[in-house]
Amino acid sequence: RGPGRRQRADPPVALVVASRRDKPLSSCSCPELAAGQRVGAGGRGAAARLPQEESEAQGRGRRAHPSLGDPAIVKSPSDPKHYRYLMLQNGLCALLISDANNMDSVPSEESSEWEDNDETEIETDEDDDSGAEMDEDKENYEDDDNDGDDEEDPNNSDDMEMEELTEKEEAKKRSGTEKLSAAALCVAVGSFCDPEDLPGLAHFLEHMVFMGSLKYPDENGFDAFLKKHGGSDNASTDCERTVFHFDIQQKYFKEALDRWAQFFIHPLMIRDAIDREVEAVDSEYQLARPSDANRRELLLGSLARPGHPMKKFFWGNAETLKHEPKKSNTDIYTRLRDFWQHYYSAHYMNVVVQSKETLDTLEKWVKEIFSQIPNNGLPKPNFGHLTQPFDTPEFYKLYRVVPIRNVHSLSIAWGLPPQERHYRVKPLHYISWLVGHEGKGSVLSFLRKKFWALALYGGNGETGFEQNSTYSIFSISVTLTDEGYEHFYEVAHVVFQYLKMLQKRGPDKSLCENIHIFCKEDFLTGDQLLLEYKPEIIADVLNQLCPLRANLVLLSAASERKCHLTERWFGTQYSVEDIDKSWSDLWASDFQLNQDLHLPEENKYIATDFSLKASDWPDTEHPVKILSTHHGCVWYKKDNKFKIPKAYIRFHLISPLIQQSAKSVVLFETFVNILSHNLAEPAYEADVAQLEYKLVSGEHGLVIRVKGFNHKLPLLFQLIIDQLSDFSFTPAVFEMITEQLKKTYFNILIKPEILAKDVRSLILEHGKWSMVDRYRRLMKGLYTESLSSFVKGFKSHLYVEGLVQGNFTSRESKDFLNYVVLKLQFLPLPHPCPVQFRVVDLPNTHLLCKVKTLNRGDANSEVTVYYQVSALIHIKECEDSYLGEEVDRNWNEIMTQQYLFDRLAHEVEALRSVTKSDLVDWFQAHRGKERKALSIHVVGFGKQEGDSDVQQSLLGEIYQLTFLPPSSYMKNTSYIRDIRNFTLMLNLLPYHKILK
Repeated sequence: RGPGRRQRADPPVALVVASRRDKPLSSCSCPELAAGQRVGAGGRGAAARLPQEESEAQGRGRRAHPSLGDPAIVKSPSDPKHYRYLMLQNGLCALLISDANNMDSVPSEESSEWEDNDETEIETDEDDDSGAEMDEDKENYEDDDNDGDDEEDPNNSDDMEMEELTEKEEAKKRSGTEKLSAAALCVAVGSFCDPEDLPGLAHFLEHMVFMGSLKYPDENGFDAFLKKHGGSDNASTDCERTVFHFDIQQKYFKEALDRWAQFFIHPLMIRDAIDREVEAVDSEYQLARPSDANRRELLLGSLARPGHPMKKFFWGNAETLKHEPKKSNTDIYTRLRDFWQHYYSAHYMNVVVQSKETLDTLEKWVKEIFSQIPNNGLPKPNFGHLTQPFDTPEFYKLYRVVPIRNVHSLSIAWGLPPQERHYRVKPLHYISWLVGHEGKGSVLSFLRKKFWALALYGGNGETGFEQNSTYSIFSISVTLTDEGYEHFYEVAHVVFQYLKMLQKRGPDKSLCENIHIFCKEDFLTGDQLLLEYKPEIIADVLNQLCPLRANLVLLSAASERKCHLTERWFGTQYSVEDIDKSWSDLWASDFQLNQDLHLPEENKYIATDFSLKASDWPDTEHPVKILSTHHGCVWYKKDNKFKIPKAYIRFHLISPLIQQSAKSVVLFETFVNILSHNLAEPAYEADVAQLEYKLVSGEHGLVIRVKGFNHKLPLLFQLIIDQLSDFSFTPAVFEMITEQLKKTYFNILIKPEILAKDVRSLILEHGKWSMVDRYRRLMKGLYTESLSSFVKGFKSHLYVEGLVQGNFTSRESKDFLNYVVLKLQFLPLPHPCPVQFRVVDLPNTHLLCKVKTLNRGDANSEVTVYYQVSALIHIKECEDSYLGEEVDRNWNEIMTQQYLFDRLAHEVEALRSVTKSDLVDWFQAHRGKERKALSIHVVGFGKQEGDSDVQQSLLGEIYQLTFLPPSSYMKNTSYIRDIRNFTLMLNLLPYHKILK
């Protein structure tokens, strides 16, 4: 349960148009109540605030159609669900979603984000096709309940939580077809309401309400009930909202609803659980500390006016919730109950439920269960009068900050009036779309040509920190090169020149209409649609984005010696200074525009043909190989299930050169990153037109992924292959990319969970080069001649394997492979190249490898226990809910060259033959004396570990791991002190493939 959804989750492109978080759900908002007025009580206007009684005719109509939805709620024509909005007598507002017709309908196609949306796409498991890509200042901002997407981030409120329940129907299903039922509840109260003397109390209460209820007193009863019936739950606290949600198998949904609702009706919040749960909150705080995004938010929040709640410490920790209250004799148990009684009131709450029952059934359940939540009649907390919190001299300065990661980054931020009321116009979306554009004439295009920047992100993440009832933040973050860091004022000036150009031109309706057409549509909430065009609102926001009202934050390890201030809670080192006078004087004048900056040009990738193609191949349930030559092969499957004008193209260009040495791996990843850099500008128009691509430096080859509307998809694929065929680079680009790759490797290695995977992989997988190996080799230096030679060798001999799935014919699908062979002119591989690593055969004992984390500022530790067994069966009893899921499964079979496309059916059949005794016997056999177990411990820094010199980060070179001796608890394990020598003594297992 996270402290606030304040992390920003940037999409794979450099534009944050809308992260689909924290949107105003107007159809689900409760009517405002007068101060002190109870719902249903007398008083002027009280009747108007409550739903009117239905007429007899309406009642007959609903009885005849038990899932008759609310016609006022706009939804997609392809959405088979039914919706109904109601308000209970206690003031709680509910949105009911009946999915009853889904069994007979085609699952709706949702735009799935790339699975690998985190900063580096580094994964050490055998079957993954990912490599190290430059992070470009993105962090992995995944919440505990997030599946990654992002990929990531990689930074939400009640409405988004509810929206996700509606959108992510593809979440687990049981028995092949059954979806899980789900519910979410938002309390319109968050960390802004924290008492001054108890920072983090709202977050702490979010934890404590789950510790049993009067009706169901078992402290862990709800989690156990969900786990037993295939469900899960989570919660989060934001500035002005707290959100709870769960899912479970449908037949247990009503009981789960009742158990869950009791936390809001009569939670026990037992006194004995307080200390334990404080430790859980403190653990989340410790996990949050090594995040540069969290640190920046806390630092900026401290710049708010005195008395504004943004200056508070929202996370809470052991100091604020345990030690300080004890010193002041504060009874935190009593304060918790007072906070709950004051703020957890029905008229502050929205609930969304989704299941296969009819709307009438769901309405009956919701009224029966949730009407019991008390309403205290108190006025809803309102902070709307605390406007312009950042209109202070402290905000309009330059802050130099020492980051956790090795990165140069310039963030420019403005504090604006709250923009939530303009959700139909979305002025920040309009501006961010232009600022974040990467095509010709854009800020990023200009900065890349100067070798000053690698990426740019602009917009409002719509988290509680960036958008609430008191202000909105508009920020532009530029990932700088080393040279860009030296010219950061010039970089800021280019940004200001672009904004001035936009201000002079004024809003352009044609651009607004383009965004309307090509943004991801959500008809139910309208969070992605620009429903109204009001140029005066857009112009008003634009005119506030002036240089002298901006806050500048420069992140760089190079600033460490200049940063003598320390933020209290996260320990961020920083300094503050006035903007350089020469630049502030220039920005106060009518400075010249930059003629290289202009609006986006016409987009040739916009699809106009959305027809479904006639099939020219017999329908098949699984992909079939339609073309096979010495150069490669193509697998093909026509989409006749989802029936949408989209397609997925994936190709794997396999080469034995990559894994020959650590140097080869580094050269390959440098090559792929330069290729991505070369594609960034010419391919950006395709991205705007919802054609997505990704290049991945896989372990055994280059992976090319392309997806989107099929009409213009071949143009994008051909562009990628053309760039690959004509690959070239300048020494300046080479230097820029290799320097950034060093930072990327470093930023990967300072994460304990990634280091643990890297060490495990280094022990288990024969011939695999670890991230530490690659970092060492890169730090020794590379030469342009080496890269040119490697690329020539890579392109000379290949085996190419592809999958085309969706709205293409078989003839068109063959053309993709033919185009690759024609353009690259490569020779076939003389021998087959394995696409897996062989795994070492561990001895029959419990092994331990214990190392120190590489981030001196990180107190978090990581423990992984690996059991080597003969085979594992993954339970994946779920029907594909959109085309991307089906493609992912099929592509995994091709990437691993196993081709068992009906693996799921075989696994389900095998599982049905397994008895409980079989499972117990199997488990005991692998836990006994003959077990093969490997424990990986990555130990954090801290006084409790005997570390006296705890620094912010290890900003030097990482040349070797520090191995630690086992603790007394692990004295019976076999200790690994030298990984290379240890693995040399072990036998290798055969290549592991399950082919039948």
